[in-house]
Amino acid sequence: MVLNYIWVAFFLIALVVGLVRLIFLGDMAVFTNMVTSTFDTAKTGFEISLGLTGVLTLWLGLMKVGEMGGAIAILAKVARPFFRRLFPEVPADHPAHGSIIMNFAANMLGLDNAATPLGLKAMQELQELNPVKDTATNAQIMFLVLNTSGLTVIPISIMVYRAQAGAVNPTDVFLPILLATYFSTLAGLIAVAVVQRINLFHPVVLSYLIGMTALIAVTLLYFSGLPQERVQTISTLVANVTLFGIISAFILMATVRRVNVYEAFIEGAKEGFNVAIRIIPYLVAILVAIGVFRASGALDALVDGVGRLFAASGLRTDFIPALPTAIMKPLSGSGARGMMVDAMNTYGADSFVGRLSSVFQGATDTTFYIIALYFGSVGIRKTRHAVACGLIADAAGIIAAIFIAFIFFG
Repeated sequence: MVLNYIWVAFFLIALVVGLVRLIFLGDMAVFTNMVTSTFDTAKTGFEISLGLTGVLTLWLGLMKVGEMGGAIAILAKVARPFFRRLFPEVPADHPAHGSIIMNFAANMLGLDNAATPLGLKAMQELQELNPVKDTATNAQIMFLVLNTSGLTVIPISIMVYRAQAGAVNPTDVFLPILLATYFSTLAGLIAVAVVQRINLFHPVVLSYLIGMTALIAVTLLYFSGLPQERVQTISTLVANVTLFGIISAFILMATVRRVNVYEAFIEGAKEGFNVAIRIIPYLVAILVAIGVFRASGALDALVDGVGRLFAASGLRTDFIPALPTAIMKPLSGSGARGMMVDAMNTYGADSFVGRLSSVFQGATDTTFYIIALYFGSVGIRKTRHAVACGLIADAAGIIAAIFIAFIFFG
């Protein structure tokens, strides 16, 4: 129901803004741009689904190998005490625990292509426990919000874009992104815990949270002591070695247990194509609405309004040119990426705006895209408090990114 209101709101706002631009500004091309956007974004939605088919096939096949070889069960056992408190509806021995931790690990390493199919697998396994198939369960909402918060330890892609834009030190946003995304994740976790009445002060939950905080602190300490030029090299190496190590471990464990690895892979891979087909309508719907909203000029009007508000209040406004990235990120990952690249090209990769745009890009994830993708893959239509909690995480990440950027970059 919430997505319905948001979807309709995007079109109505676009219509109003388009009429204002046509009547008062004489913009004869605004409705042409909006109609063109519907075709372009519909095509993009299909292309994304098509592009996901190969990745989904690969990773769902590997997940089946890991499941039959026992590797997923081992991962689930490690996280079980923590997940039992965050996901009380999920049985302790359910395979969803393993899929969830695999998804979180891939996200933390910045491995977008690997994280998506793992997340879809986890959502499918959680759907098996869902008594009302069209309504999101508490466990599905907790999982989705933690995904939309975008906890990333190694933001490889952002550092690559900064290098391509000519940044002197492409990795200088590494620590700010890590801090901003941590605050975003913490805010999302607290928001869902409050709604679902989950006790975050339970000794087990606190110990895991403290442990994760300590891990992030150690990562910060380690990378802050490295020369800037080595941060990107080492972080990329760590991510790729970890990824290939997981694949190898899955295959080796399955071989030791005398699993027919090839047949197991094929069995899991067959699910990839079906999932890719199921998500096409949901992706097209949300991307078309976002595209029309952006093409109408509503996004630019929103940013201008925020800028005037801060200027009238006598507050700093040097972060305003970076806001399009922050506002676009919950709506569209590719759109936010384009905004970030445009900011770096316009103001310079090493400017305050260029750096802040990079931090915005890494601070959160694409809330509406993830909701459409993950819930759409299992037929969830009633999202309950998922959107609100996801946007709370986004807002926390954006606010944290601004303050952290002021601290690091002035």
